[in-house]
Amino acid sequence: MGRPVASRPWTRPADVREAVRRKWPELLTAFMTGEPWAPLDVPLRGPGPAEIGERLADVQDWAAQWQRAGRGPLRVEYKKIGGRLVGTNQIPSRAWLDGYDQAWELLGARREVRKLTELADQAKAQCPRVVSWLERRPVRALDLADAWPRLLATVRWIDECERPGMYVRQVDVPGVDTKFIEKNRRVLAELLDLQLDPARIDQAAPDFEGRYGFARKPAYVRLRTAVPGARFSEMAVRADEFTARPPGITRAYIVENEITYLAFPLAPDAIVLFGDGYAVNVLERLAWLAELELVYWGDIDTHGFAILNRLRHRFPGARSILMDRETLLAHQAQWVTESTPTRAVLDLLTPDEQELYTDLVGGTLGPAIRLEQERISFAAVEHARSAVFLSYVHRGDPPRPRRSGR
Repeated sequence: MGRPVASRPWTRPADVREAVRRKWPELLTAFMTGEPWAPLDVPLRGPGPAEIGERLADVQDWAAQWQRAGRGPLRVEYKKIGGRLVGTNQIPSRAWLDGYDQAWELLGARREVRKLTELADQAKAQCPRVVSWLERRPVRALDLADAWPRLLATVRWIDECERPGMYVRQVDVPGVDTKFIEKNRRVLAELLDLQLDPARIDQAAPDFEGRYGFARKPAYVRLRTAVPGARFSEMAVRADEFTARPPGITRAYIVENEITYLAFPLAPDAIVLFGDGYAVNVLERLAWLAELELVYWGDIDTHGFAILNRLRHRFPGARSILMDRETLLAHQAQWVTESTPTRAVLDLLTPDEQELYTDLVGGTLGPAIRLEQERISFAAVEHARSAVFLSYVHRGDPPRPRRSGR
């Protein structure tokens, strides 16, 4: 004979409470939007006829639990089971909730529902258009209960008091500072999208400031120059004000490493710009760079070539230095590992650059190889700079990379 099949656990009141708790968000939404109560029932799994005889004490305890639960807030429905051996018995078969009030009592949630109603009343009084957000996301609203008055006050202030050119720092609400706005940026954006006139929202803006008409923190361009008679050897200029090339400059180098930028040897007609990684998006705004002989030097790794490729989409004539196979192999002892290589398709590399990039992506020379700028000998830097100067003198305009794909 085989082993007896174990019976499945019987449903207890705590199981019903947990099943209703999983419906908590949708029940709150239905309640807040005024939907009439839809009868909610949970089928109960109980003992079979054979178990009643075999486990009589357990069955009596289980039935007593449901008898107590049936006094409220649950309504318990019974069914007949049994037969010749144990007789006919009435056992619980289904538990019902007959209203929102019964649901809140079962979940012990009356306090939360009162609080949610208070939050909704505050929203109706100050920012009526955001009430729909609270109805859709009631649990999130409860999580934000302590901050809710300040969130509403911030939304109302922006709606009524913001003027063009203001910074987020100028939002003047008691208890609200830039750290509060930064911490709650996502929910504020969701509320502002509802409260503000759509004409005041820039849907295409990539950040909070641009989306809602605030002034952004300005981007700065940092550069060094060796122009004779210049008052400064280094300066940082707001990108939106740097609209013309410095007098006497015909060539610009963009480098990524700060110490390399500071030490880079300059001719009197050249400047060196601090690229600082993917901050080349700032340099892309300087249209006058297209008038210069533009040279880029980044790390020899996949992201270095990705930055070069992006720069060429804005300045197709940009050349690279020290981003070649010869430089990489000459500094093999200085290789490190690139933590998160990219596999992006780059379309504006020269054939030699594309071949090296493909090898880096494919691990032909080793896994995730990287040669950082600061690990290249300074003699190689000076030689490369001189070679660039001579190539411009003898060949004129720099060669433009042809489009290619991997």
